[in-house]
Amino acid sequence: MDLRKIKKLIELLEDSALVEMEITEGENTIRLSRAASMGAAVTNFAPQPTMVAPVTSPVVSMGEGSQVGSGPEPVSEPQANGEAVTSPMVGTFYDSATPESAPYVGVGSVVNVGDTLAIIEAMKTFNQIDSDIAGTVRAILKKSGDPVEYGEPVFLIEP
Repeated sequence: MDLRKIKKLIELLEDSALVEMEITEGENTIRLSRAASMGAAVTNFAPQPTMVAPVTSPVVSMGEGSQVGSGPEPVSEPQANGEAVTSPMVGTFYDSATPESAPYVGVGSVVNVGDTLAIIEAMKTFNQIDSDIAGTVRAILKKSGDPVEYGEPVFLIEP
């Protein structure tokens, strides 16, 4: 389903008195709903305002001699060095094409530019992560099935 269609459906839901809608197009199904107040009558379909608490990140004091990024990184080798290969999108990390097949690469694997390292699944679409540098895989920072964010390091490759 196209992202523009989904946005249009959200707008339709917001502009209507509907509480929930489900649309099926081919094999794709999308269900949109809004939360109703627990004390609201069954006939009251007005949307209830929702409060979202702001997300704050902790403040870190940088003393003399401190370096940005000097905190511990969750790598599979304690002293792993190399260039980070990052996730090109938000999704779910998979190290192989299917659960039964062997991972594309492991720690110590030699890779060339363009070799497939893993797959990121986003909205039922599987996207390959290809190596943009040649070298040796020094660390795999995610396990198969882990969620990943855009720009998050998933591999360290030493040229």
